Amino acid sequence: MGWGFAGPFVAVFGLVLLAPIGYALYLSLFKDRLIGGTSFVGLENYGEALADTRFWEGLARVGLFLLVQVPVMLGVALLVALAIDSGRLYGRTFFRVAVFLPYAVPAVVASLIWGFMYGTRFGLVGNINDALGVTLPDPLSPSLVLASIGNIVTWEFVGYNMLIFYSALKVVPRSLYEAAAIDGAGEWRVIASVKLPAIRSSLVIATIFSIIGSFQLFNEPSILQKLAPNAITSDFTPNLYTYSLSFAGQQHNYAATVAIVMGVITAVIAYTVQLRGMRKG
Repeated sequence: MGWGFAGPFVAVFGLVLLAPIGYALYLSLFKDRLIGGTSFVGLENYGEALADTRFWEGLARVGLFLLVQVPVMLGVALLVALAIDSGRLYGRTFFRVAVFLPYAVPAVVASLIWGFMYGTRFGLVGNINDALGVTLPDPLSPSLVLASIGNIVTWEFVGYNMLIFYSALKVVPRSLYEAAAIDGAGEWRVIASVKLPAIRSSLVIATIFSIIGSFQLFNEPSILQKLAPNAITSDFTPNLYTYSLSFAGQQHNYAATVAIVMGVITAVIAYTVQLRGMRKG
């Protein structure tokens, strides 16, 4: 009976996850040569990937993105959730919907919207320059484009993470607040000693999701690449590099290898964060 209930999920899980991973592993063991066609090379592609400077530069870039953008995004989301949960925010229902609304905007559309606003010739930045007679820094320049992408991602996902934190706050037992009030705890003490420990698991889950999302960064740089080709190269992120290898370079075997290596790195880091986050004390 248990397999009868789990069977449909297991079938879909195997079809959409296990089968593609297995096929990618199979592709990674071969190489398409100019002479001789496709041949079995074992782990040769993996050795090439581990020595690929373009891959590691892209990974370092998303690593920097993760270290800066994720704490900012989660911090803002947590502050918003705490403000709404406090009951002192006027119009909190409207505010909650307004903050969450950007998450409903597809990533491609959000990137196009922000890409237009970043434009120095026909966009919002350009209009401000013309109206005020100033020269604002180009958000799509090589030195600022990563921060500009981080701004887009933060705008998109603050509402999503706020909803996770707010939902966790709503199920905190009221008895904990009553006990804190009896002990004379102020609002900040309640946040530090009651609310944050109570939603610790939600904080860990949101952090893991954000880490995985950072390593999977693709849509935003892919869309903005057409607007800033000199700043966003084909190896700007590991996922963009894999896409370029497969669809532009026709290197399907090596692209599968890079994707698998990236998947393993992401899984290891996410699992490490989970272990440290769930550890008591």
